[in-house]
Amino acid sequence: MSDYSFFKQVNQAFDAAAQYTSFDKGILDQIKMCNNVYRLSFPLKRDDGSLEVIQGWRVQHSHHKLPTKGGVRFSMTVNEDEAMALAALMTYKCAVVDVPFGGAKGGVKINRADYSEGEIERITRRYAYELIRKGFLGPGSDVPAPDYGTGAQEMGWILDTYRQLESDINAEACVTGKPIPQGGVRGRGEATGRGVFFGIREACSNKEDMDKLGLTDKIEDKTFVVQGLGNVGYSAAKNMIQAGATMVGVAEIEGSIYNKEGIDLHELMEFREETGSIIGFGETEELESNTAVLTSECDILIPAALENQITEDNAPQIKAKILAEAANGPTTTKAGKILTEKGVFIIPDTYLNAGGVTTSYFEWLKNLSHVRFGRMQKRFEEGSYRKILNVIENSSNRTFTEEELQRLAKGADESDLVDSGLEDTMINAYGQVNELRKKHSIDMRTATLLNAIEKIGVIYNQMGIFP
Repeated sequence: MSDYSFFKQVNQAFDAAAQYTSFDKGILDQIKMCNNVYRLSFPLKRDDGSLEVIQGWRVQHSHHKLPTKGGVRFSMTVNEDEAMALAALMTYKCAVVDVPFGGAKGGVKINRADYSEGEIERITRRYAYELIRKGFLGPGSDVPAPDYGTGAQEMGWILDTYRQLESDINAEACVTGKPIPQGGVRGRGEATGRGVFFGIREACSNKEDMDKLGLTDKIEDKTFVVQGLGNVGYSAAKNMIQAGATMVGVAEIEGSIYNKEGIDLHELMEFREETGSIIGFGETEELESNTAVLTSECDILIPAALENQITEDNAPQIKAKILAEAANGPTTTKAGKILTEKGVFIIPDTYLNAGGVTTSYFEWLKNLSHVRFGRMQKRFEEGSYRKILNVIENSSNRTFTEEELQRLAKGADESDLVDSGLEDTMINAYGQVNELRKKHSIDMRTATLLNAIEKIGVIYNQMGIFP
């Protein structure tokens, strides 16, 4: 395995955090190892009648809790090392936000743009079949989710394939990120980006930390640059702007743009839809490459694309005071050290992009309980709120209009409850990690992994060894 492998970088970060624990080396080695690695290949009959061999992987990193959980990506970058690294990060991520899953990750090595929708469906269903055949798919064993290059449609195909092969009343819980009619949960699509926003907001509200950076403890006056306007990047940027922050730079595959006065997200998305590119939008300046904007002036840098975007080559030029890792592993180990020494406050991916798996957990629970969130209490809450408002009316001169009553007496529906659960999870997790950071005088990335190691290590200590 290469010295510069992604999995090796994850384990280097793990070792840096593990030195602050008292666990036996054997326990730490067990936590680091990938429990199962499944390499598979299968034939695809193309629309033109030709045959092509497709390669894929599914890695289950940790079985300290079941099921294992992690996305499935369709990309030419998919390989065994990447899948192992991302599965490990999923283990730590789940532990940090107290979601009872082990980590997993999977992928198929294709450029989906080269395949028709029918071919993508056949690839997805065959991949699911191969996982089922080896016990790598099921509500209590391994639960995939969307990732780069996949979405709700592919998850729906995986569920349908599982149903055809398994007689399981809890079949809907075999995969998350599904379409709503197939058991998906409202709010899942924007959950990762929404979680990124909650995490950034928590960091920015800590006056002591912001004073050290020379920033205020408010998000309203912050400027930010986002790399990637996919599901995560767009949702994060949208929530940041709604909270009062200003987007000054954007990077996409086709290039990067910058405008210190601000960039209108809605108009930019419309422009890209029409032209196929962000280049040439409004009064923005086109930069020399699609990564050049990462080193532009801003308060917060949000890489929301793929891994290894910030390296030892561009880290010294980073001007942002806060690096919010919305993508998986966007910063190499060496780059992270450079930025930390420069005084950049890094909010690590193992915490920050856990919004997706948190909401996937809610979807999994919904599927197992066979009850939509809010179904049993929404009307009861609305009735109770109306009674309170009626008491206020009767004891004062205030009379509410019907519109006001509907707004003030609204009971929580599924999207409200999911968003509330996500917000609470991100706030609590940040508090736990920040406490460890201050206790050991370490950076946020090390503290996040330390938090995960301590939670997982306790479980392994209590499990014992099966004879």
